[in-house]
Amino acid sequence: MSALKILVIPGSLRTGSLNARLAAAAAHEIAQAGVEVTRISLGDFPLPIYDGDLQTKSGVPKNAVNLKRMMSAHHGVLIVTPEYNSSVPPLVKNTIDWVTRVQDLHETRGQVFRERAFAIAAASESRLGGTRALAALRLILSACQAPVIPSQLALSFANDAYDDSDRLKHPADLEALKAVVRQLIEFSQRMM
Repeated sequence: MSALKILVIPGSLRTGSLNARLAAAAAHEIAQAGVEVTRISLGDFPLPIYDGDLQTKSGVPKNAVNLKRMMSAHHGVLIVTPEYNSSVPPLVKNTIDWVTRVQDLHETRGQVFRERAFAIAAASESRLGGTRALAALRLILSACQAPVIPSQLALSFANDAYDDSDRLKHPADLEALKAVVRQLIEFSQRMM
C-alpha cells in the first residue's frame, strides 16, 4: 500500500493571505502527523473563466488536467477558502468547475472528487471566520459527490491568529486545526 498523501489547496493568491497562512499551518500539522503533504498555489494552475463554448472549441485547459491529476495522486484534499460576499471566491469556484470537466480514460467525469476525502477551512478577520464560505463550499463539493469530512475550521479574527512562523498561536485554534487534520487523515485512510 502506498503512503498516505494529502493535498492542501489555498483558495487565495493574495500576498500575505490569511487563508494561505492557514494552509501553511495545516500543511505543517499534516506533516507533523507523519503524512506526506503537498501544498500548491492555484497561481501555478491559471485557468480562464469556465465557458462551455470555450470547452467545446478548445477542450479542457491543460492546467485543469494537471490539477486534476495532482488531486488524483493524493488520498485527501484540504481546501482553505477566503470568504467573498458570503460565499467562495471566483478562483475556488472556477477551479472546481474546470476540474469537474476533466475525464481521463477509463473513468467517469468527476471521479476525482468521489474517490478522496475532502476537508474545508477558512480564515477571516471577522468573528464568523468564513463560516458562510464554508457552507457554500460544502454545498459545491457535495454537488460533485465529494465526501467532505464533518469537521471544518472557521478561523475567526485571523489577523491576530498567527505567530512569526505562521503557526497558530492560540491553543483553541490549534486544537481545532488538529481536529480537522486528524479527521481528514482518518477519512483519507479509509479511501485508500
